[in-house]
Amino acid sequence: MCFFCQRRALVNILSSAPHAALLEQAIAAASVRHKVIADNIANVNTPGFKRSEVRFEDALREEMDSKKKKLPMSITHERHIGQIVRSNALSPQIRTVTENSYRTDGNNVDIEIEMANMAKNTIYYDATVQQLSRHYSSIKSAINEGRR
Repeated sequence: MCFFCQRRALVNILSSAPHAALLEQAIAAASVRHKVIADNIANVNTPGFKRSEVRFEDALREEMDSKKKKLPMSITHERHIGQIVRSNALSPQIRTVTENSYRTDGNNVDIEIEMANMAKNTIYYDATVQQLSRHYSSIKSAINEGRR
């Protein structure tokens, strides 16, 4: 195998690491959550509107717990590469909240709660992007150091 083919294979393996895939899914979930919160805020004065929320962290926690219960993969030769499994089962679930409607018009959106959720989601998104960026920077550093 030529040097460039080996390098491309290494980059494919490193970029498809399970934790990178989870970070990418978390970023996608934060993006969906941002849109849902923005929709809630936009409809704060719409009579009868029910707020929505995104559920992702619970599914992520269940996925992580189920992976802990599985047997770790073993290899029989030092040149074998373990199989990388991407979990596509993790997807953000949008749920309409029907309870807690204290207003007379039936709307249950509280602008203060939504703004706090937006700020919290922004921090979560930024932190997750930073982690993924560090992951890819370490891959880039490993590749660049290999040239020297």
